[in-house]
Amino acid sequence: MTEDDLPPMPDFDPRRTRRAVRRGLVRTTSMVLAALTVVALVATLGSALVQKRGDRQQRMTDVLGTAFKIYNPAYNLSVEHCCEATPLSLSFTVSGSPIRAAGGFTGYGGSGHTITQDFFGRVGRLPLGNSANTTLSTALANVRTGNQPADSSRKVLARLPEGLNALAVVEFDRPLTPDELVRFGRDHGACPKKVVYEQRPRAIPITWGTTTWDRAPLPNSGMCYETPRDFVKNLRAWTGLLRDHDDANLRHFDLTLDRLRKAADAGLAYAYVDNLVTVGKLRRLLDDPRVRTVRVADVTYDVERP
Repeated sequence: MTEDDLPPMPDFDPRRTRRAVRRGLVRTTSMVLAALTVVALVATLGSALVQKRGDRQQRMTDVLGTAFKIYNPAYNLSVEHCCEATPLSLSFTVSGSPIRAAGGFTGYGGSGHTITQDFFGRVGRLPLGNSANTTLSTALANVRTGNQPADSSRKVLARLPEGLNALAVVEFDRPLTPDELVRFGRDHGACPKKVVYEQRPRAIPITWGTTTWDRAPLPNSGMCYETPRDFVKNLRAWTGLLRDHDDANLRHFDLTLDRLRKAADAGLAYAYVDNLVTVGKLRRLLDDPRVRTVRVADVTYDVERP
């Protein structure tokens, strides 16, 4: 082919050139955006899959959800939803309300709280805990301090009508074994809601109850005063799930593996929480030599009582 055979060079058209450049830019931009969208989706979905891999969600609620309940013994708490995954974190929600004397006002619905751990499994800043300064948490922190001895408790109870329901912490003179606590409950018809398994004056001690661990088997016992045997069994089963690498996260809940394992192994009850007891029964409990003192945290109020 010679130069004579080539088609003539078209005249330069600025408008056609600008349109071609714009089409090229639009096409390139669209391709880049599509590629970025795909990358973002892959990163997000891939990260969510990584975060939810294996039994990570179940273990998160087993370990962190249960630790949060031990961290807040003055609350009724339940895990509402698990789990919300982002590229950098995994979280679940917990709802709860303060424990009150049976028959008292507890509010409606409770408040919601979010527990989050990052991509590397580290727990974030926690709600409630030591800042939840309720009357029950104060009573628990006073176990083994000598504050409000029996004589002082008798004066408090003497001012209250005998038939009122109360929320109270009953402290023992010496810690009781699970069987001894069952016998104590049988003697008085006492129904522990939670049991204190640690001597930790002026701080929140380790407690355990029927609903502390969501996956704990229901009590085999027929009577409520027999449940402490199940409490110890389930506390030991839960601590058996914990691993050494959990210790860093547990410390955010004011717990340590060492304390938890010691409490579970010993299974000794230093006190218990009861929200189904009457003022009259608390007065009688103070006459039992096994009881060091009783601390009232809440009572119902009967407006019809003369």
